[in-house]
Order: sequence, then structure tokens, then C-alpha cells
Amino acid sequence: MQDAIKELNMQVLHVGINAKDEAEGLGWAQEFLDVMGLPIKNGNSSVFSGTFVEIMKGKGRGRVGHIAFGVNDIEKALEYLAEKGTHPIEETRKVVDGKTTFVYLDKEIAGFAIHLNLVK
Repeated sequence: MQDAIKELNMQVLHVGINAKDEAEGLGWAQEFLDVMGLPIKNGNSSVFSGTFVEIMKGKGRGRVGHIAFGVNDIEKALEYLAEKGTHPIEETRKVVDGKTTFVYLDKEIAGFAIHLNLVK
């Protein structure tokens, strides 16, 4: 298992939290700024606190949010995860130049959905 994680260069990119609306999300982002010094970047569907925390402006995937994992090869990661009984949610898959760059998985852990991002 450690070999697969090392080979895929697996890393946590950010944690996503589901807010009830934009106002709550901006309030939480302000708290991350005040306490942790994380700058606020307000987007269309979410607010980022630095690069560590993404606050969804409404119901996102996962009961409480999501965790983004970066890997250097999503297809290899999906093969590994299939052996563990976890599969992609195909309608979430994003492909650029024939390579999967993003996909959510069909497993939720501790109320968090999981998605993979391609990183170099």
C-alpha cells in the first residue's frame, strides 16, 4: 500500500467543507483568515481559504464535505482503488487531452466525499 501511495505521489490537496450558503461560507473563510492567516478567494461555487480549505457555498458532495487527493496518474490510482472496491463516479470525470484530470469516487469516508486531481 505504501508503495502505491509513493508511486502515485499521493498527497492531500485540500479539505472541502459544505456551508449552507455563501454568507456562512464567507464567515468561515473570515475565521480561517483571522485565526490562520489564510487569504480568502471567493469563487462561483466555493470560497477558498488559502489552498488548504475549500468552503462550498451550499450542498456539495459528501455529507460534510470532501477531501481532494492529488496523484500523478489518475488511471493508475483508479486501478489501485478498484482493487479496494472503490470506483469513479463517471459523470464527474474531467478529461483534458485524453487524460483524466479530475474525478470523484463512489466511497464516502467519515462524511467526506473523495476526489482525485491530477498533479505533476
